Amino acid sequence: MQQPPYPPSSDGSYPPPTQGYPPPAQGYPPPAQGYPPPAQGYPPPAQGYPPPQGYPPVGYPPGPVGYPPPAGGPMPGYPPPATGYPPAAGGYPPPVSTQPTMAPGPPGGDGWMISPQNIPVNCPPGLEYLTTLDQLLVHQKIELLEALIGFETKNKFTVKNNLGQKVFYAAEQSSCLTRCCCGPIRPFGMKILDNYKNEVIHLERPLACSSCWFPCCLQSMEVYAPPGTLVGTVEQNWSIFTPEFSIKNAAGDTILKIEGPFCTFSICGDVEFKILSLDGSRVVGKITKQWSGLLREALTDADNFGITFPADLDVKMKAVMLGACFLIVSPTLLLKFLIISLFVDHFRQF
Repeated sequence: MQQPPYPPSSDGSYPPPTQGYPPPAQGYPPPAQGYPPPAQGYPPPAQGYPPPQGYPPVGYPPGPVGYPPPAGGPMPGYPPPATGYPPAAGGYPPPVSTQPTMAPGPPGGDGWMISPQNIPVNCPPGLEYLTTLDQLLVHQKIELLEALIGFETKNKFTVKNNLGQKVFYAAEQSSCLTRCCCGPIRPFGMKILDNYKNEVIHLERPLACSSCWFPCCLQSMEVYAPPGTLVGTVEQNWSIFTPEFSIKNAAGDTILKIEGPFCTFSICGDVEFKILSLDGSRVVGKITKQWSGLLREALTDADNFGITFPADLDVKMKAVMLGACFLIVSPTLLLKFLIISLFVDHFRQF
């Protein structure tokens, strides 16, 4: 039998249903009495804009009056610059102010002289080496072919200072025909180069004779430094007993004179050519042919020369004096050439 869904009531009946929903509320509260009144208007406007301040003046601001002091002088208000190096700290030596005067030369050879710092204004390029010198040494290179068979070759020279540093290198320019036929009186050109292989001096000697029997055909030498610019000449004067030469500038004016000995060949001794002043009263230098030894003097014509001149002599005249040395080589070589020829002929007879 199916049970009832709800338990029975105690008195056998259900409670009476509710009497409906409660009565509604007495209504919503009355609406508000309206919005608050509007504000009393906007505040009064400002009393106008502030007066304009104006624009800056037209143009750039004025610059400083005058120019600042030169860069070489101290600025006002600053201490003057220091003069010299500050004292060495910690016992270190002062900085080196001078440099050595010898430049490294080629491997196995002597060094070249460094060009001096103070160069005269009118000094031709390449002659600045002569500005501080009062002595030159000219060494002729020994040619093996010439020593063995007597074949005349182009002469080569090395010009050094008194310290043994190389100053110039000289090389003869001549033809084989003139060397073989004319011997020491041959015409030739001489290129004198510096350590950069630049030709700084050029010498030109025409065909001439050194004998007093030919007064119209005496020796002369033209000196150009740089090549193409004549700086002076060396001319032989006619004389009977002793050789004489005149040192002239580019204008042809005689500056110095050279006087040689009666015999320009000496055994076991030097031969000196005096350099005299214009009036011949003072000896201002000399050109010396140095004795090179019996074997070298007998078998070759290689000679060593020394030149001394005033240190304050014009550098152009120093170059002309160097050219005079190469000109004086010719008469000494002529006498040596004759002596060697007689010696060779005498030796062949045996």
